[in-house]
Amino acid sequence: MNSIFLRIYGGMLAVLVLVALLGAGGLQLLNEVRADKHRESLAGGTFRLMAYNMQSMTPIERRQAANLWGRLLGIPLRVRTLSDVSLESRLEARLLRGQVLVESLYPGRVTVYALVRASDGLVLTGDVEQVSEQLARATIYLLIDELVRYPEEEQPQRLADLKARHGFGYELSLLTRDNANLDDDQRRRLDEGDTVMALDRGGDAIRVFAAVAGTPWIMQLGPLYQMNPYPAQLLLLIGVLGLSLIGLTVYLLVRQLEQRLSELEGAATRIASGNLEVRVPDAGTDSVGRLAAAFNDMARHLQRLLAVQREMVSAVAHELRTPVARLRFGLEMAGDAEDAATRGKYLDGMDTDIEDLDRLVDEMLVYTRLERGSPALAFSAVDLAALVDQVIGELAPLRADVTVERGHCLVVADGGSWAQAEPHYLRRALSNLVTNAMRHAETRVQVSFIIDAQQARLVVDDDGPGVPEEAWERIFTPFLRLDDSRTRASGGHGLGLSIVRRIIYWHGGRAGVGSSELGGARFSLTWPREQVVP
Repeated sequence: MNSIFLRIYGGMLAVLVLVALLGAGGLQLLNEVRADKHRESLAGGTFRLMAYNMQSMTPIERRQAANLWGRLLGIPLRVRTLSDVSLESRLEARLLRGQVLVESLYPGRVTVYALVRASDGLVLTGDVEQVSEQLARATIYLLIDELVRYPEEEQPQRLADLKARHGFGYELSLLTRDNANLDDDQRRRLDEGDTVMALDRGGDAIRVFAAVAGTPWIMQLGPLYQMNPYPAQLLLLIGVLGLSLIGLTVYLLVRQLEQRLSELEGAATRIASGNLEVRVPDAGTDSVGRLAAAFNDMARHLQRLLAVQREMVSAVAHELRTPVARLRFGLEMAGDAEDAATRGKYLDGMDTDIEDLDRLVDEMLVYTRLERGSPALAFSAVDLAALVDQVIGELAPLRADVTVERGHCLVVADGGSWAQAEPHYLRRALSNLVTNAMRHAETRVQVSFIIDAQQARLVVDDDGPGVPEEAWERIFTPFLRLDDSRTRASGGHGLGLSIVRRIIYWHGGRAGVGSSELGGARFSLTWPREQVVP
């Protein structure tokens, strides 16, 4: 899949399928828990009432009551001990707190536990397969058996007390014949002592009625609602709707992203075909906007590198033409020389031209190495005072009519004149600046340095013609010739200052040019005193 939308949508679909599978399992578990709670709400009150009545019975009376009530309920009832039922500790703790437990032991069947007496550890148990009409009849029988022990006028209050005490999970009420919503046939059946079950008006619940003998009361249980499990089709419908909404949302979000990435792809293709002027809109601060900005920076860098390369090729061709022509002329003249002295003069000139070519090639290699990427720099603490003295000692004899000296130097309070740098490249940069100053100075060159807690600075001043202010930004351009005073007569190839700029750039600093107090040019190198080495 080449489309970002399809990849994202496919991932979302896989996640949704996984969530659907987990949801189906969770739905099944939820339905089982709800079914247990529903059975407990229907059977809990009846079992608590039976367990309460058994508390004062003898063991023989309990067995007889269990057999009688079991036949009424249609389920086997037994009175057992806690050690016999072997419940988990958490379930046993709930049972001892007076809760009725509904535990699923086999598919389609649950066991109900009700505490009879905690001191003896007696538990009433019953295996229930379904809540049937017989369970409702038995519950009414038990309730009526409790009510007939009290006067007629106290029976409604007694029923309310029973409901509250034993936690029946449905309504219990006493109605008169006029208040009960029954037809004639149902009233006749009640008069005959039968139990009547009627659908609620909505049809989703039932009500159970029975007459309390010897009173005008009709007992009503309910409404009793059937437990409706959440259907799996609901989960499927929710999943389909969710997938559709997610797909639409992802499509709307990704469509714009794909369009912007397509613009990047088209721009990259045009750059690869040679059109280096191509740029992409880099509006926005999101990841694509940052990618577009980085892409434009890369395109500008490539354009600059290729421009530098073309300029260098052109400039090198120009720089090589003169010494090669002089070599050819020297060979012709040496061949036509009439004596050894004349021939030696031309050979010495040829040797000078070869040295000039060698210096040009060396500077080109250094500049190319610095321009194409970060060189391997081994930073260490460099003593700037010793470095300045060394460079002055090496270069001062090359031009006797120019005085090269150390100027005023400032250091930090601790008196240290060190700064972290790459010794070889820093020496090369300072040598290039001093050589350039000596080439254009009239009588004097001054080298100084300034060090504080944050940065170090090397300064080279001369008393030559200086650099025009409008050329300060261009002075470090490779093979730049500002005017006729900086022609071949002054020497050099126009790469020395470019090499200086790249060296100090890789030191995290900058190279600057300005006017000197000596009347000429001032070149400076500034970089952090302590380097952060990755």
